[in-house]
Amino acid sequence: DGAASHLVGMKIPPSSLVATDDTSVTLASVAGRTVVFAYPRTGEPGKIALVDDWDMIPGARGCTPQTCAFRDLFAELKAAGAGHVFGLSTQSNTYQTEMASRLHLPFPVLSDEKLELTRALGLPTMEVAGLTLMKRMALIIDDGRITRIFYPVFPPDRNAGDVLAWLKENPA
Repeated sequence: DGAASHLVGMKIPPSSLVATDDTSVTLASVAGRTVVFAYPRTGEPGKIALVDDWDMIPGARGCTPQTCAFRDLFAELKAAGAGHVFGLSTQSNTYQTEMASRLHLPFPVLSDEKLELTRALGLPTMEVAGLTLMKRMALIIDDGRITRIFYPVFPPDRNAGDVLAWLKENPA
């Protein structure tokens, strides 16, 4: 849909995001090659979806499989040149921390709950149940500048493999 075509070449703004490892991360200041995958929201165990027809919303379903694929390919992503890997959503850091622990993620997940980075970059979003959620995508950032965007992402569980293939073909 072209909603992310403006991102390649953009410098990351100096927004500080809270991470699940109790740090704050400013993506603009991270040296080297960074992979950031963004998603609307992962499901919360024992809770119903935001809306009854969540699975019918294009791009809504698949956040946990996408996240787990990045977990499963983490070592390969690092070996292929990703200095850092981060997940990113607009969910709260408290929820993300529980989710990162439950899914045994080897990388931090960043919370853009206040939409600072989302708005500054003009990331593609959708409105669901009064919440602004990011659309699924992945960014390759080299020294604070976006060099590649994966958007739209489908199917979600193939995103990490697609990123890995690109990293292998495009060494930093």
